Amino acid sequence: MSGWTSSMKLAGCDPEWKSSLMTILSESNWSEEITPIVEKLKNGDRLSLEDGLKLFNHKDLFEVGRLAKSSKKSRFGDYVFFNSNVHINQTNVCVLSCKFCAFSRTKKSKDAYSLSVEQYLSELEKYASRIDEVHSVGGLHPDWDVEYYCELFSSIKERFPSISIKALTAVEIKHLCKTSNLPIEELYRRLIDAGLGSLPGGGAEILNDEIRDKICFGKETSKEYIDIHREAHKAGIPSNCTMLFGTIENLEDRLNHMIQLRNLADETSMFQCFVPYPFLPDSTRLPEAQLSTANETLRTIAVSRLMLDNIPHIKAYRMNIGDHLAELALNFGADDVDGTVGRESIMHLAGATSSLDYDKYQLGKLITDAGGIPIIRDTKYENFSPYIIKSPQRPRRLKVINTEG
Repeated sequence: MSGWTSSMKLAGCDPEWKSSLMTILSESNWSEEITPIVEKLKNGDRLSLEDGLKLFNHKDLFEVGRLAKSSKKSRFGDYVFFNSNVHINQTNVCVLSCKFCAFSRTKKSKDAYSLSVEQYLSELEKYASRIDEVHSVGGLHPDWDVEYYCELFSSIKERFPSISIKALTAVEIKHLCKTSNLPIEELYRRLIDAGLGSLPGGGAEILNDEIRDKICFGKETSKEYIDIHREAHKAGIPSNCTMLFGTIENLEDRLNHMIQLRNLADETSMFQCFVPYPFLPDSTRLPEAQLSTANETLRTIAVSRLMLDNIPHIKAYRMNIGDHLAELALNFGADDVDGTVGRESIMHLAGATSSLDYDKYQLGKLITDAGGIPIIRDTKYENFSPYIIKSPQRPRRLKVINTEG
């Protein structure tokens, strides 16, 4: 099968998925408790916060997972998406000190770093021959304004024109507006001209300002996060969106978070992927955190697939949840496993143990082991091609001549 293309808004999703979902749901039996939600989904009705709470509290985790997998299957069949990318964090110097963050440093910290443009390009050079996306987020450097990022992005595009740039979280955009004294519309215009292709969507945490004041005081407000992405979408920049769960929020907070994202997606249709990931355990950074079990992580992924009817993709973020749980998540509504990554700092400093040296073969194997069909995508989910798994060639070994006797 050859490759195919899609629009940036559809992002590879079957436009008739709601009709397909009705058929898929009708072919299965469902428990009495969950049948009212199944009927709403069959009718194409949107799930409410109350429906979300029922899904979170439903005693049968696997039935919730089966329902989410049905929704995923209606959109993409058995396809699971990934790309070839690398994460390069340009600086760990940050003016903030969020409680959950193990990455940020002050300028005076012994292990603080700030990559010059040439240092960044030298790092990217190591991966450039085998990737099509660089994912770049970092701290809020007090001395950097838009000029650094325009020089960086334009230099990347000049030296590596085929590599797409996914960069800058909402709080970084807010910080650059302040340090550059620019309105957000002008900031986006300059960044686009320099080569920015999309926003990664990080930093949403939980869109509840009381919680944000406790876990990430000083970051953008909930409204600012939504407004910054709205303006990006108006400028033609697609984005992902995220949710950090397992800190001090409750189930209603998670659902309200999803509903706020869903409302913006109704306006713009430019959120392409939702990335839910749990807070990684640490006894000192946020000791009051509730933490998330593997079951709760799978359930949250499943509920997000069912609640977010207008965001095409749900990511099993293996950099955070690990390869084994990511594989399970592909049967709980997730359809994307990010990419080859190559290197990453933020999650691994916080305690992630997932492999950083995956190649296409290993990702394809992870997907097929979960029962999926691996599909290579580009950054904006516009171009797709099946990935045919070929076992890596093993080195030929010369027979050892027995000289004894």
